[in-house]
Amino acid sequence: MTAGVTSPIITTAGEPQGDALGTLLGLLQADMDACGRAIVARMDSPVALIPQLAAHIVAAGGKRLRPLLTLAAARMCGYASGHRHINLAACVEFIHTATLLHDDVVDESRLRRGMASANAVFDNKAPVLVGDFMFTRAFQLMIEDGSLHVLRILCNAAATIAEGEVLQLVTQHDLATTEDRYLDVVRGKTAALFAAAAQVGAVVAQRPVAEEDALATYGLNLGIAFQLVDDALDYAADEAVLGKSVGDDFREGKITLPVLIAYQKGSPEERQFWRRTLEEGQQQDEDLPHAMRLLKRHEAIDTTLGRAANFVREAQEALEIFPQSPLRQALIDVGSYTVNRVH
Repeated sequence: MTAGVTSPIITTAGEPQGDALGTLLGLLQADMDACGRAIVARMDSPVALIPQLAAHIVAAGGKRLRPLLTLAAARMCGYASGHRHINLAACVEFIHTATLLHDDVVDESRLRRGMASANAVFDNKAPVLVGDFMFTRAFQLMIEDGSLHVLRILCNAAATIAEGEVLQLVTQHDLATTEDRYLDVVRGKTAALFAAAAQVGAVVAQRPVAEEDALATYGLNLGIAFQLVDDALDYAADEAVLGKSVGDDFREGKITLPVLIAYQKGSPEERQFWRRTLEEGQQQDEDLPHAMRLLKRHEAIDTTLGRAANFVREAQEALEIFPQSPLRQALIDVGSYTVNRVH
């Protein structure tokens, strides 16, 4: 892929892109309802704090995009009976939620999906331990599924997520981070689970390796695009719409693609601003608005969204191996939604 070159997004006939998730959910409503019941059942525990904190997370809502990918992939691949896809979708959501709980503690986030984060309500210790509980629930579901192939895919994804989070910690405050290194972080902390979520759908349907690989490619590229858009929105969205504090990445000294673009294009004075605020952590009230102005001056947000569009294109092209169907079209449209979403 050529840096900075955007590709048109596939937008064939179908629902408006703003309705893409709704369309996908409509096609899978019964499966998602069953997945929700499985999640609630597995969150139960005689230790009262666990379901209490879990209820707080559920109340915060969320797109449930990762389990949707598992369900959609399985159904698109012809899986028509049994409940393996339901349990594995729940497993994927448990892995995702566990990482969110841990991330919010590490990042000291106060908001999650527009509500107080779990660590803001319950302090730090409980979310870390309940995150561990959710990881164990995920592994229980993998073992119950009985497939070593599924176990390998999801375990590898969990390990890669942890590596991605550690790599992000290493690159934090470091403006010498390259774009390739940044993308390594994104592939690890976000895209790996998207890829695994989609791939296991083909596994339960007993489809050929080529279809597994295609769905893994779709998920990986969709996940990268999703994170790039998140990183752009951290500087460009309305806080009430975003569901978390705008500028969190800036305050935490995270080196994301919009910052790297502005830093590389910036004047010596501008580069010194980024070094003071992100590397040295010396920030003042007016620094975030100034950072946003610099990003706008150098078209860093638009460039980041253009890169995201390229990854979406690669995701959509990976689906060409599958015959046309409402589910395939919905997955294509979800890609377009990813780069056009407002939250």
